[in-house]
Amino acid sequence: MATRVLVVYYSLHGHVEALANAVGAGAESVRNTEVRVRRAPDFGDDRPIERAVDEATHDDVRWADAIAWGTPTRYGVMATPLKRFFDGMVDVWMKGELEDKPTGVFTSSATIHGGQESTILTTLVPLLHFGMIFVGTPYVQNPQIITTDAIGGSPYGPSTISAFDNSRPVADVELLTARNLGARLARVASACKIVRATTTQRKVNAPAYATRGE
Repeated sequence: MATRVLVVYYSLHGHVEALANAVGAGAESVRNTEVRVRRAPDFGDDRPIERAVDEATHDDVRWADAIAWGTPTRYGVMATPLKRFFDGMVDVWMKGELEDKPTGVFTSSATIHGGQESTILTTLVPLLHFGMIFVGTPYVQNPQIITTDAIGGSPYGPSTISAFDNSRPVADVELLTARNLGARLARVASACKIVRATTTQRKVNAPAYATRGE
């Protein structure tokens, strides 16, 4: 059975969307992986944009074996449309339907110090409540982020810099980090299937693990 990777993002000017497509391409590069790219529903935009990508649904997150979430930074935290999507997943949370699924986060900011790392780390908080397993973009697999150049990307996840007028395109090196996240998510999701299959929440026989001192 194919490993299923979902990429959910919110993007107003296209930078996060470019990263989302790269994450999806990276996941698709792993054998026997199926990918869906979806967008968080728009919320309160003064300038609604024609969207060619389907909106994410709760059925999409249930379908997925792994999920990558993309959001621009808003004062160091996720944008409202993605937060609103999270807030609407109470039933998914209560049923534990995301537990033991790998997850990652990618983002964009106008400046180098615009809150990229804090956005990824604070987005992780609700994901831990959902029971997801965080996957980052470590240095050995991403030597391109070992640099003093003005580019996005860190061990926490892919990112890009848009500039205040949104004129800066996403750099190839930033897209590489995004592709690597997608590929890593697909690999980890494949390995985690056995973890999800044996969890006691799903009423199957889980192995008995002896602990020291028993």
